[in-house]
Amino acid sequence: MLKFSCEKTLLQQAVSAASRAVASKSSIPALEGILMEGDMNLVLSGYNMQTGIRTAIEAQIHEAGRIVLNAKLFGDIIRKMPDDVIVFSADEKLVVHLSCGDASFDILGLSAEDYPELPEVDDQFSVALEQRTLRAMISQTAFAVSTNESRPVHTGSLFEIDDNGLTMVSVDGFRLALRREPLERMDGGAFRFVAPGSALREVESICSDSDDLITVTQGKRHLLFEAGATQLICRRLEGDFLDYKNAIPRSNPIALEVECSALLQSLDRVSVVISEKLKSPVKCVFDDERVFLSAKTGNGEAKDICYIKGDGKGLEIGFNNRYLMDALRYAPSDKVRMELNTGISPCIITPTDGSDNFLYMVLPVRLKVQ
Repeated sequence: MLKFSCEKTLLQQAVSAASRAVASKSSIPALEGILMEGDMNLVLSGYNMQTGIRTAIEAQIHEAGRIVLNAKLFGDIIRKMPDDVIVFSADEKLVVHLSCGDASFDILGLSAEDYPELPEVDDQFSVALEQRTLRAMISQTAFAVSTNESRPVHTGSLFEIDDNGLTMVSVDGFRLALRREPLERMDGGAFRFVAPGSALREVESICSDSDDLITVTQGKRHLLFEAGATQLICRRLEGDFLDYKNAIPRSNPIALEVECSALLQSLDRVSVVISEKLKSPVKCVFDDERVFLSAKTGNGEAKDICYIKGDGKGLEIGFNNRYLMDALRYAPSDKVRMELNTGISPCIITPTDGSDNFLYMVLPVRLKVQ
């Protein structure tokens, strides 16, 4: 049926990776499990009908075969095994015997015939970039992905690939996050797609912090992210993504230079009086070389001053504290340029050196007339 032996650490990493795409509850019991296939090497797959993760590891295959094991139970067993070689054998009745050192377990598997096939991705276009780069780009834009299901296309991030490189954009109606990086390789010309935010969080987890490449392939309906021996397959999101180039106002008369950590600390301090029950915008008055911050709720009133470079000309503007803090926290730079226009125009945050590798836009909140 299926017999193999394998290092515990390798198997544990593979189970952990495949488990990320396993359905927690499904009407198809096999989808709550991991598909294990042994032939030339050992391949483990998890699939929840939206996202699939498949990873291959080196193992001594004594007998080729396929079986499905409950992901949680199998994962718990492997994790608690001693650090040694795990010996796995499954018979025709789907009884699995696992042994490692002095520990052994007998559990029941499911037939692999009940496991749905992972979609094949027809290679239309593909690109490659460093895993650490894509991981950073996802992390620095994912916070602005919409959770509102009424516009499903915005529950994902837009990938735009052209000669300038890869541009990733996330929007949720209140803010926009954009990151741009050059590519190592591009096949098939310029293309664009929207990848689901939930799948991108898993892509971030399969990317290592290294300069090894990850290949991104666009098929007719699906996307394939391939990092080393691990593949993630997900469905593309369809629909009209926001025309972000026209949504970003570029002629802003006020330009200031801000230290992210300093402004973050000031925002954090005045946010103490804001809570889920008592929501209130943070009022910012941008003056010459400083910004006055304040917030007032039923909890009390908080004020602080943050020093900046440039003259804000006394502009008064209100922000959702969390949205502005997210933009400053995820900006891949210690200092940023803040562009402002009026109290009801968006705030644009870009690099101080004038490059275009990131841009964050935060919409203001109207301040109540005191």
